[in-house]
Order: sequence, then structure tokens, then C-alpha cells
Amino acid sequence: MLIGEYIHTIDNKNRVSLPAKFRKEMGKSLVVTPGLDNCLFIFTKKEWVKISEKLSSFSMLSADNRSFNRFMFGGATEVDVDSIGRFLIPDFLKTRASLSEKVALIGVQNRVEIWNEEKWMEYKKTVEKQADGLAEKLGGVGVL
Repeated sequence: MLIGEYIHTIDNKNRVSLPAKFRKEMGKSLVVTPGLDNCLFIFTKKEWVKISEKLSSFSMLSADNRSFNRFMFGGATEVDVDSIGRFLIPDFLKTRASLSEKVALIGVQNRVEIWNEEKWMEYKKTVEKQADGLAEKLGGVGVL
């Protein structure tokens, strides 16, 4: 399971180091795709296959399904992790997520999210203020 928060630097070649704990679980080949909330998602190839199959199972007759599939698949790219744990973030994804020098890598169970560090800190503060209410809503549907 991917968990934890790490702050890293993007180097001048658009490479970022995957935290050692994530490297062990994710392997040497990853899929980076546009995420939600203005971040990027990183999946293992195995997890990406599961997500791809699920997304592809929805009817292409639905405009929402077509749009979301275009969003996820059209922006997805495979990247390799080098011998010291770095991987390249393509320019178009770096721009899409407003990534600058400092980024936050967040483990979220089956994926890693990459955030602009400042945006992550703002988002985290907002969610922390809402945590009790969110827990109550999730408890109402049997999650907690």
C-alpha cells in the first residue's frame, strides 16, 4: 500500500526522485497521467491495467465516459525509473499540474499523486478543517 507524504525537488531536466518506500512497491516502469484536483497520478503498470479495464468497460455511448477516458488515456504516458530512482515528468504534464521546483508526492493507497507543493499545503489545510464533517458523511454510508 502506498502511503505517506514526501517533498522533493524537480531537477532542471524535469526529473523527480521517487521516494525509496514507493520505489520498492512500484518498480521500474510507471504510468503518469493527469489526476484530479490539479495533480498528477502515478500508477504501477499492473494497477494501470486494472484501471484501464474498468474505464474501458463503461459505455462509449455516454459523453461523460468518452470525455473522462480521453482525459485519462490521452494524457497518460509511460515513464521509466532510473537506477537512482528518478523519473521524467513530461512538460505537458508538468504544466498541467502547475509543478515548479518543489513538489509533494503523496501515497494514496493504489497510486502516488504529485502536487505543486504550495497547492498541496493549501489543499491539505482545507481538508484538515473539514475532516470531522467528511468522516461523519463517510460514516453515514458505512465507510468508517
